[in-house]
Amino acid sequence: MIDAVLLAVTIITAVVAAAGLANAVPPAAATIAVILLAAIAVWTAAMRLISRPDHIRAIQSHQIVVIADRSLAYLRRGLDAETAQEVCRLALAESEAAAVAITDTERVLGFAGIGEDHHSVGGPILTRATREAIEMNEHRILGTKDEIGCPRSDCLLKAAIVVPLEVRDTPVGTLKFYYTTPRLLNETQIAMVGGLARLLSTQLELSELERQTELACRMELKALQAQINPHFLFNTINTIAMLIRTDPATARELLREFAAFYRRMLEDNEGLVPLGQEVEYALTYLRFEQARFGDRLRVVDELDPDVLDAQVPAFILQPIVENCVQHGIRQEGPLTITLTGRREGDAIRVTIADDGVGISKEDLPRVLEVGFGKGLGIALGNVDDRLRGFFGPGSGLSVGSEQGTGTTVTVTITGPTAIGVGG
Repeated sequence: MIDAVLLAVTIITAVVAAAGLANAVPPAAATIAVILLAAIAVWTAAMRLISRPDHIRAIQSHQIVVIADRSLAYLRRGLDAETAQEVCRLALAESEAAAVAITDTERVLGFAGIGEDHHSVGGPILTRATREAIEMNEHRILGTKDEIGCPRSDCLLKAAIVVPLEVRDTPVGTLKFYYTTPRLLNETQIAMVGGLARLLSTQLELSELERQTELACRMELKALQAQINPHFLFNTINTIAMLIRTDPATARELLREFAAFYRRMLEDNEGLVPLGQEVEYALTYLRFEQARFGDRLRVVDELDPDVLDAQVPAFILQPIVENCVQHGIRQEGPLTITLTGRREGDAIRVTIADDGVGISKEDLPRVLEVGFGKGLGIALGNVDDRLRGFFGPGSGLSVGSEQGTGTTVTVTITGPTAIGVGG
């Protein structure tokens, strides 16, 4: 609206000024029109100067966001030669730089742009200023060809901006923007490269956090695999040994199942497996315990078939049924363990309930604490952590119990894995 009014006023004023030159209007009116035209010109120029920094900042911010957004998929894998090269190409396409490079603390990981034919990827860092940027954790501005340090006399790169890349405030490499003339080493370019380096550093920190979380999950799984109760091992072997004399056929069957059971426990199961496989593993464990306890242990399987294809972390049910036996069985009378599973909207819930001795009100709030009790917290806390790690908030374990009546552990799985089951 303002631009339209300004245009109309300018046109009218110009017409009056032109008429004045032709003596079609009084000289005073023509003079005023000329003065007004000059004022409009000055005002327009001033507004352009005032608004230009905002325009430049907007373009700069857009460039940074585009590069950071497109590089996210690569930097999730960390900083290596492949990811660095892709990010260099993205940054080159979205900036005014003649070339872009990324290094770690020792080598050039990626280079794109002018000089790509002779700036060696994989070679050592040659520029002293780059090493200083890493050592001092400060950016460096290189205004001459000598400062860049390229050994080729015909190299067209004559200026550069070097900014450290950080993970937890520790330099892990540099981002380098090269130019063919020092005239482009202005505040706008320096701010743009610095802002991009900060965003890339944040992405690297997130990728490092993801790797640490994944490693923690793997270590928890290894700990869980190593935590299979040695008493269960010895009791099962003793049970099979006794059955060899009284029921050789059953002993042979149990021995085969026991070998398969432990073989699977030692396998590398770091990803997701079908829930049906987890159920079968838990039921196999309970068959060994039934061979030991006889009629004192009963198992009821009431899982809906349409939930068995859901993908879940390995070893999430066996530790729960093991705790049912270890902490629920009575001195006298049978223990019944019931497994149920069903879909509830966008979630799958698997419930393992027993009618055993239960958990006291004082201990119940702490059963998911790692290290609480004799093995109980280690196993259940591990399972709960891994479920939340795979599926996020809303997934995990919940435990309800009444002393003397029994305990119920509910496994909740939410998200796309649960949604897609039975589709």
